[in-house]
Amino acid sequence: MELPVLLLQLLFLLPMAAISSALALAKPSCEEKCGDITIPYPFGFGDSSCYRKSYEVTCNHNFNPPKPFLLNSNIEVLNISLLGQLRTRGFLSYDCYNQLGNSTNRSRASFNLADLPYTFSDTKNKFTAMGCDTIALLTASGGRNFTGGCSMLSSDLQNLVNGSCSGIGCCQTSIPKGFKYFDVVLSSAFNHTQVSIFNPCSYAFLVDSEWFNFSVPDIMGYMDFYNINGGMVPIVLDWAIENYTCANALTSDPNYACGKNSECFNSPNGLGYLCNCSQGYQGNPYLENGCQDIDECAYPTLNDCSSSGQCTNTPGSYYCSCPDGTQGDGRKNGSGCVAPPRKRSQLIQVCLGIGFGILFLLFVSSWLYWGIQKRKLDKRKENFFQQNGGLLLRQLLSSNDANIETAKIFTEEELKKATNNFDKSLILGRGGYGTVYKGTLPNNKIVAIKKSKIVDENQVEQFINEVVILSQIEHENVVKLLACCLDSEIPLLVYEFITNGTLFHHIHDEGHKSSVSWDNRLRIATETAKALAHLHTAATPPIIHRDIKSANILLDDVFKTKVSDFGASRLVPLDHTQFTTLVQGTLGYLDPEYFQTSHLTEKSDVYSFGVVLVELLTGRKALELDRPEREKNLAIYFMGLMKEDSVLDILEDRVLNEADRDQLCEVTKLAHRCLSAKGEDRPTMKEVAMQLEELRGFDNHPWVEHNHEEVEHLLGEQPNLQNCSTSEYDSSLKGHVAISLNNGR
Repeated sequence: MELPVLLLQLLFLLPMAAISSALALAKPSCEEKCGDITIPYPFGFGDSSCYRKSYEVTCNHNFNPPKPFLLNSNIEVLNISLLGQLRTRGFLSYDCYNQLGNSTNRSRASFNLADLPYTFSDTKNKFTAMGCDTIALLTASGGRNFTGGCSMLSSDLQNLVNGSCSGIGCCQTSIPKGFKYFDVVLSSAFNHTQVSIFNPCSYAFLVDSEWFNFSVPDIMGYMDFYNINGGMVPIVLDWAIENYTCANALTSDPNYACGKNSECFNSPNGLGYLCNCSQGYQGNPYLENGCQDIDECAYPTLNDCSSSGQCTNTPGSYYCSCPDGTQGDGRKNGSGCVAPPRKRSQLIQVCLGIGFGILFLLFVSSWLYWGIQKRKLDKRKENFFQQNGGLLLRQLLSSNDANIETAKIFTEEELKKATNNFDKSLILGRGGYGTVYKGTLPNNKIVAIKKSKIVDENQVEQFINEVVILSQIEHENVVKLLACCLDSEIPLLVYEFITNGTLFHHIHDEGHKSSVSWDNRLRIATETAKALAHLHTAATPPIIHRDIKSANILLDDVFKTKVSDFGASRLVPLDHTQFTTLVQGTLGYLDPEYFQTSHLTEKSDVYSFGVVLVELLTGRKALELDRPEREKNLAIYFMGLMKEDSVLDILEDRVLNEADRDQLCEVTKLAHRCLSAKGEDRPTMKEVAMQLEELRGFDNHPWVEHNHEEVEHLLGEQPNLQNCSTSEYDSSLKGHVAISLNNGR
C-alpha cells in the first residue's frame, strides 16, 4: 500500500518542481544566490531595494563558495523556507574533566536574536544533553521566560543504546514557543570521576531534532563530538512579517507583504503573518507578481481529464471537455468522452467481455492486496500489544477478577478518533514521560489521554503492574486511571479530565499570583498529603510517586486536589524499605539523599512535598536561576531563613494577612521537617496528613473566626513568626546538595 502512494507523490512533485525552478525568487535585477544558498525575497542582499527591512542578508565572499549571514552578524544562513523557517548554526556547551575530577576544558554557549524578526522553533528543535554525570539547564527569555533541562547519572556504558535519547547517556526535552535568547549551563554531580574512563565530557545544545541522532561513541572520546561537528550544530529559526496579523495587515501595514494571487495566514509562532500562493498558483508570494498560474493541462498528473477529453487551462484552475462528435464530461472519474451509441456489433461484445474480465481480475487482485495489508496491520498491532505487555495485563485482570470498566483496554483507532488524530490544538501539556491530549469518548465524556514515551522492554512487567494498580486506586485526591491502549507502538493511558489546570499555574503564572486564598492553600496541601499517604500505605504494593511537584498537582473548579503523572512512579518491592534505581525527578524538588545514593524510599516523596508546601507558603518557584545565588534553590533558601529566624521575609503577603500566626508557625515547622537532609529525620506522609488536618480544624474553629479581638484576649499576645525555628536547622541545612549554577558549575 505504501509503494503506490509514494509513486503518486513523486509523479505529482516532479512537475511542480520543474515549474517552481523556472520562477524567480528574488526581485528583478537582484542576485538570487549567495554561493550555493538561494536567498528568496523578502530576504536579500546588496542594494536596499532587494530586501524588506529587517530581512537583510550579508553575502560574505571571504569564503569559497561565498556564505550568507544575517545582518552583518555571525549567524550563518544554511537554508530559507518561504513557509516561515530558516536554518542556521549554533554553538554547543561542553564540560570536560580528567580522572582526578579536575576541569580541563569548558565552554558555555548562548544565542541572541534580540532586535531580529526570529524566534527559536519549538516544533523543529530539541534541547539535548549528553553525558553520564551531567546536569544541563537551558534558560530562555526575550519572549516567554523558560528554564528546563536534564539530569543524568549512569555508571554503566552497557546501559547506553544507539539512537535512544530517553535519559540514559542522552536526554532530550521540548522547548516552548516564542523566545529569542537562550543560555546553556552544564555542571556535574561528581566531576565525571566515576565515569571518566569512558565519558570525560558532558555536552548540551539546542539542535534541529531531524539532524541529531545519538550514537554511543559520541560521549566516549575527549572532545571528539565537539571536533567532529566543528563546535556547531544546526538550529531552526521561525520567522514572519512582524507586528501584524492577517486581520489588520491589509489596512494597517503600509508595506503589506503578500503579492498578487496570494493569501495571508497568521504565523504559528505568533510573530506576525506569512504569505502563500493561492491554489493553482506557484512561486514567491512576497513578490508583486511572484505567484504565477500553473498550467495543469501541461502535466497529466495535475489534472483529471480523461485521455479522450480536452483540458483547457484557466487562471488558477482548468476544465475538461469533450471534442466534437463525442459526449460525456471529459473527466477520468466521470463518463469520459465516448461516441454516440450505435448498434452493438460482435466485436464490441467481445471487447466488453474482455474489459469486464480485466475489471474482475483487478477487483480480485485488489481484494487480495488489501486483505494481505490488513493481515500485516493486524499482526503489527498484535506484536505491539504483546511488546507493551498486553497479554500480561489480560492475565492480571483475569486473575484479579477485575471489572472490565476498572481497567478498560481501548484500541488505537478509538483514541485517535477521540483526539482528532492527536491534533496539536488539543495538547494539554508535555512532560518528561509523555504528552497529554484532551479527548472526547463516544459517550461525550471528556478525558485526558497520555501518549507515553516508548516503554523499555525490561520494564514491561513493572509498567503493566502500575496500570492494574493505579486503575483500581479509589481515592478522591488521585487522578483516576480509566483505561489504556497497548496495540500501538507508544502506550496510551486514559485519565479523568481535570478542568482547572495545575497548582503551578495558579501560584506562579502571571495574572494568577496571590489568587489562591490561605484556606485553599492549606486544603490543597492537606489533600495532596492524604493522597500520597494513601499511595504509601493503602496501595498493595505501596507506590512511590517520585515526581511530586506543583505542576503535577491538578485542581478542579472548586480547587479540589488531584495528584497526577505517575510516569516516574515505582512500586515498592515486597520486604523492602528502600531500593536502588536510576535517579529521576525534577531539579528543585529532587531528594538530595536519593540524588547522592540512588536509594529510593517513601521519604523521597516527603521531601518533594516539602518543596511544594514552601511554594504554597512563599509563592516562589522551586528553582529560579535569575535570582541571587542564595535564593536560586527555594528549599535551601527556606532552610537558611529558618536557621536565621527570618522566615517571615520570604512568606507571601496574602499568606501573612490571612493565616493565623500559630497555625502558620506550625506549617513552617512541618515544611522544615519534610526538607530534612536525612530521610530518617522526615515524618511519614501519614503523619504529615494528620498534622495538616489538625491545623485545618484549628483554623475553622468558629470562635476563632467570629471575634478576632476576643481570641487575642483569650490566647494572649500572638506569637512572632520569627521564633518558629528549631535547634536542628544547622545540621539539616548542611546535608543539602547545593548545585551551583554559575559559570557552568
